[in-house]
Amino acid sequence: MIRGNLDLLVMGVLQGGALHGYGIIDELRRRSDDTFDLPEGTVYPALHRLERAGLLTSRWQQQAGRRRRVYELTPKGRAELAHKKDEWRMFVAAVGRVAGVTT
Repeated sequence: MIRGNLDLLVMGVLQGGALHGYGIIDELRRRSDDTFDLPEGTVYPALHRLERAGLLTSRWQQQAGRRRRVYELTPKGRAELAHKKDEWRMFVAAVGRVAGVTT
C-alpha cells in the first residue's frame, strides 16, 4: 500500500516546510506512530523522482556542522498535493462504503 501512496506521504510531510531526507524519514515514522519506518532506499528515490517532476526543489544547507540536501514543495508540488489529498479522500470514502466501514 505504501508504494502507491509514497508521494502523498512525502509531500504531506513537506507541506510543513523544508526538511532533509533523514528528517522526512523521521517525520514519517513519528506521524505514523512507527507504522511507516521506511528505509532510505525507498524515500530517496521518491525524493529524486518528485524533484525531477518539478514537485520538489532541493538545496544544500549546513546543519549542525554537516552539509545536507534539504527538500521542499514547489508551487506545482503544493497543487499536486492538494489533488492527491482529494483523490485519497474519495478513495477512502469509496472503500468505506464498499466494506461497510464508517468513519
